[in-house]
Amino acid sequence: MNICVVGLGKIGLPLAVQFAMRGHKVLGADIDSLVVQKINAGQEPFPGEENLAEYLNTVRSIGSFEATTDTESAVSQSGVVVVVVPLLVNNESQPDFRAMDAATLDVARGLRPGTLVSYETTLPVGTTRDRFAPTLERESGLTVEEDFFVCFSPERVYSGRIFADLRAYPKLVGGIGEASAARAVDFYKSVLLFDERKDLNQPNGVWDLGSSEAAELAKLAETTYRDINIGFANELAKFADRVGIDIEAVIDATNSQPFSHIHRPGIAVGGHCIPVYPRFYLDKDPDALLPAAAREVNLDMPRYAVGLLEEEIGSLKGLKVAILGAAYRGGVKETAFSGVFPLAKELEGLGASVVVEDPLYTDEELRDLGFSPYHFGEPCDAAVIQSNHAEYRGLSKVDILGATVVLDGRGCVDSEVLARDGVQVIRLGMPDLKAEPR
Repeated sequence: MNICVVGLGKIGLPLAVQFAMRGHKVLGADIDSLVVQKINAGQEPFPGEENLAEYLNTVRSIGSFEATTDTESAVSQSGVVVVVVPLLVNNESQPDFRAMDAATLDVARGLRPGTLVSYETTLPVGTTRDRFAPTLERESGLTVEEDFFVCFSPERVYSGRIFADLRAYPKLVGGIGEASAARAVDFYKSVLLFDERKDLNQPNGVWDLGSSEAAELAKLAETTYRDINIGFANELAKFADRVGIDIEAVIDATNSQPFSHIHRPGIAVGGHCIPVYPRFYLDKDPDALLPAAAREVNLDMPRYAVGLLEEEIGSLKGLKVAILGAAYRGGVKETAFSGVFPLAKELEGLGASVVVEDPLYTDEELRDLGFSPYHFGEPCDAAVIQSNHAEYRGLSKVDILGATVVLDGRGCVDSEVLARDGVQVIRLGMPDLKAEPR
C-alpha cells in the first residue's frame, strides 16, 4: 500500500516510520525543506523520541520511506493520506485553521479516486465533516463516500514514547459514512500492532466509534478532562499552601483508592495539547463552565508561583533569577505554550533580571526565543525549575551559585540536599523546606 503522511512533526514523522516499518511504501510531506533534507539523510530532525533514529535509518535503508515538500505529488501517488498538521489557537483563543486549510487544499489537488483521507490532528467537533470533506470534494471534483473516503482518527500518543503508545492504546476511528469507516478500520489494522489489554471492555485494536464527530469528541474529552483535573490539583495546592498541608501526601493518599486519580500540581501546563484542545471543545460548547474555569486556573499558575517566590525572598527588583528549563516538559525539545514565557514575563514585571538554562537548547537557540542564556556555576539570586529535565534532579548549590531560594515547580530536585547546603526550596502545595542554618 502507498501511504502519504502530511506533516512530519513530532507525531507525523514517527507515524510515517511506523507505517513503513509495517511493510508499506510511505511518502512524507512537509513544507519545511530543512526537515525534509534531514529525514532523507537519515537524521531525526528533533531529539528525544525513543527508537525513532534507529527505525528511521531502517526504513530509509530499505527504501520504504521518503520525504518531500511536494504534498500534491505525494498524495497523487498514494491510496491513503494521513494528515497530521498542527492546529493551534489565535490570540482570541479561537482555532487557527490556516495551516490545516492549506494542507487540505494540497491534498485535494492530488486526490485520486479510491483514496482514504484520515485526519489525525485534534479538531473541534464537526470539523472533519463540515469543513474539510467539502473542501476535498470541491477542489478535487470527486464525491465523498463514492469516489474517495474521509475519517477522523485522533493521535493518542505521548512524545518520547510514541511507538510504545501506538501499541498500548486502542486506535479510535470515525468515518463520515459507513464506507469511510470500513476503509479506515482496514487501513489502521494493516499498519498497527496492539498489546493485549485485559483491562479493556473489548479487545485492544481499532475501535470504530460510529462517526467522525464521536471520534473528535473522544479526543477532546480526554484532553479537556486532564486540564480540569490539573486545574483542580492546582486549586488544592493553593489551599494547601494557605493552611500548611503537604499536598503530595494528600494526593498519594487519594490516588490509593482505585477509582481516584488526581494529577500533580505544576507551574504551567504546556505543549500543543492541554493548553489548546480545551479551547477546541469550548469553540463548540462555549457555555461549558468547567473547561473554561480550569483554563483560567492553569493560566494563572505562573503568576501564583512567582508570588510565592516574592513572599519568601522579598522584592525581586534587581535580582537575577535563573529559570531552569525552556521546554514545556522534561526531555522534549518543544516550547509550545511552555511555562517559561509567562514565568519570565511575571518575573520581569517585578523587576527581576531573567536568565534561562536548558540542556536541550544552545545559547543561540535560547537567544532566538528571546532569553539570555544561563550556565550552571554562574551566580544568581534565585532559581525556578520550569521543566522536569533529568539533569535537574541532582541540582546542587554549586550549579546555582549564590542562590538562596529554589522554586521547584516540578517537584524534581532533592530538597533535603539543597536545604543542607543552605538553599531553601519552595514547592507548590508543600510546606517550604527551610535551609539549614550555616
